[in-house]
Amino acid sequence: MSWLTYRPDHFARSVPSSRSTMTTVSPDDATARSVTPPTTPPTTSVRKVAVASGIGTTIEFYDFFIYGTAAALVFPTVFFPALGATAGTVASFATFAVAFIARPAGAVLFGHFGDRIGRKRTLISTLLLMGVSTFVIGLLPGAETIGVAAPIILVLLRFGQGFAVGGEWAGATLLTAEYAPAKRRGFYAMFPQLGPSAAFILSSATFLVTGSVFGDTNETFLNYGWRIPFLFSAVLVLIGLYMRLAIEETPVFREAAAEAPATAARRLPVLDAWHVQKREVLLAAGALASLFSLFYMGTAYLTSYGTKTLGFDRPFVLITGIVGAVVFGIAIALSAAYSDRVGRRRVILVSCVVAVPWTLALFPILDTGSAGLYVLAMCITLTIFGIAYGPTGALLPELFQTRFRYTGAGLGYNLAGVLGGAIPPLLAAPLTAAYGSISVGVMLAVLSVLSIGCTLKLTETKDVSMRA
Repeated sequence: MSWLTYRPDHFARSVPSSRSTMTTVSPDDATARSVTPPTTPPTTSVRKVAVASGIGTTIEFYDFFIYGTAAALVFPTVFFPALGATAGTVASFATFAVAFIARPAGAVLFGHFGDRIGRKRTLISTLLLMGVSTFVIGLLPGAETIGVAAPIILVLLRFGQGFAVGGEWAGATLLTAEYAPAKRRGFYAMFPQLGPSAAFILSSATFLVTGSVFGDTNETFLNYGWRIPFLFSAVLVLIGLYMRLAIEETPVFREAAAEAPATAARRLPVLDAWHVQKREVLLAAGALASLFSLFYMGTAYLTSYGTKTLGFDRPFVLITGIVGAVVFGIAIALSAAYSDRVGRRRVILVSCVVAVPWTLALFPILDTGSAGLYVLAMCITLTIFGIAYGPTGALLPELFQTRFRYTGAGLGYNLAGVLGGAIPPLLAAPLTAAYGSISVGVMLAVLSVLSIGCTLKLTETKDVSMRA
């Protein structure tokens, strides 16, 4: 499609320094921007886009989270029964981590198409891939039925989930950020960020209901009950598709596509992003590592720790997760809106700094065995995550140029997912067995220190034009 081509130097700019938000525009850019934009402006309102993006990310992350909940509560028994409790849990969380390895690959592939054919059509593809992968997990027989094939197929389907989420987040945030008014970009980019909060509530609630109906420990729940949340995702995917088909492509992408010279050569978005803004990709990954470690430790590992190590019953742990999700949803909303006033970097930095002492104190608090302190620990952990996660929806789209924004934002976000979301849950169980639970806190604190350093190196972006 020739109307999507552009010169490698098209839209060239420099990311603003910490002392200035001015952008550097090449002479070619000045000529390109004098071209008349598309004559038919999109009729979709920013509120409609925000709601559609929020519902879409809720569905995607619901599919993603029910796997994490099942990995903590069910999969060691269903798919790894021969390994025993500890090894089965490690193997289960290893399959959980597979998705984070897949996410950067998904970010590259879907980012490529998102930067070439548009945000909307690419997001429909990610939603369908996630829905199919999740639904098939709900139909997958256990190891007692098909043997070693069961965990192998499970890993492949989990890879599909990660691949889809790798392309989902960047597209959903771009959709809102590119529609939003400049002064309220943080506020509107909050809506897809609320998806994980709503999804965690929904996933915990479905497991709570199915556990109540089928019994928490009986054979019926282990054989059939846990599958219902996965099969239910098909209904949510249909709702998400309806919402996404009803919105239009972003005006920023439409203008960029119309302005691009038809005869110019085009580089691959991933190579362009890496060549032009490699620094921003790597700094974003480091800055968000603490955010991911807090979130996936709070939502996945602490669910397992509460039931298997602390001995709390499953309904209590799931209800605690719901309470924590409400709290971090509030934190996301407040921090995202506040970042429009003080900047994205400052708000994220607060989260990283607070995370260092908190992660060191987290497991000593949990190991008291107090149910009240367990609830408090879950809420504080997810609140600290929420403070950083709120502004992230605006920060990453603002960091990257239009021509490779989908790819660049997705790469930074999903590389952070590998560093902070895949490694900690995978290492937590063996670290606890070898050195005690405090070693997990030290690991999380180290990641938070890394995030502090990378956040300080990032430039402030709240005044950057999205049409650059």
